[in-house]
Amino acid sequence: MADEDDHKRTIQYGESAISYIKKNVLPAYPRSYELWYTYSAGYNQGLNRAINDTIKASGRVSTDEMLTLYGRFLSPTRLGDRLDEVGSKVSREVEELVDTLKLSADATSDYGSALEQAGEKIKSVKDAEKLQIYITHLVKSTQNAVTTNRKLESQLLESKKHIENLQSSLEAIRYESLTDELTTLNNRKHFENSIERVIEQSKESRRGFALLMTDIDHFKKFNDTFGHQTGDQVLRLVALSVKQNIKAQDIACRYGGEEFGIILPHSSLEEASEIGERIRNAVMSKELVKRSTGENLGRVTISVGIATFRPDDSGHSIVARADEALYAAKNAGRNLVKTELDLSSESQESVA
Repeated sequence: MADEDDHKRTIQYGESAISYIKKNVLPAYPRSYELWYTYSAGYNQGLNRAINDTIKASGRVSTDEMLTLYGRFLSPTRLGDRLDEVGSKVSREVEELVDTLKLSADATSDYGSALEQAGEKIKSVKDAEKLQIYITHLVKSTQNAVTTNRKLESQLLESKKHIENLQSSLEAIRYESLTDELTTLNNRKHFENSIERVIEQSKESRRGFALLMTDIDHFKKFNDTFGHQTGDQVLRLVALSVKQNIKAQDIACRYGGEEFGIILPHSSLEEASEIGERIRNAVMSKELVKRSTGENLGRVTISVGIATFRPDDSGHSIVARADEALYAAKNAGRNLVKTELDLSSESQESVA
């Protein structure tokens, strides 16, 4: 059932992408399809905003504009180029830091030699005037050493500041690569990485976890009726409801177009069910208002499916069970929370 629903949903996105390509009289390059498929699915808020602005300004998206938008928002080399750029800056900064430390070592060595030489000469000096000359020389060497060290300290502090800024840039790139821009939840890539990690941790610790899969009820109809911008507002509303009802250790992700995956480490089925109900009620309690007109669009509901970790689970198998429970909730009337135990009960009832 989950595979069938994914098939229907992705076919809809694909058909929508083809219609946009035809409508804008664009060549059917693979990147054209990728761009309009992403636009139809609403995965990339920045891309959708840029396309909407382009259409608003000129009525359509030209081939050149499409290629520019693809390069800006979807090109697989975009993050790689930024990582290369930051990496080059880090390398230059480290080289300058090494040079600064070498200067510091040389300056310290020179000062040490000057002190040693002056000490040897002072031992044999009996003339007060000569002694004064050596002392003056020592004072001057010390002053030079202090001045040099201050300059080096300033350079080191500046290098430290630059490296910290570059570290922040790397963190920003990493965040961007693992975050869904529209909802600010983690993205599908982060979900897949996280669930494999949590499975390994659960096997080692012998402590399980729960997985919630949620889907917005009748989202396509809502999107088609009120438009993508209102659909984006719905996605943000659900994401906010998720954030407000999970703990810091929980991992909430936008799994697909209108589907969310929430990993709950060390949580039982009962605890996960309570969280699922809280999220469902939080979404249902909010009335949606169209910002442009103030029109009340009513309430949104979600369906939730829950599975818990089994020792032989893979990421695929636990997601499949949670998805089965999710579609059981949809088949039972939507706006419900169902667990893998409900699947067993329904199976027994059908056999009976």
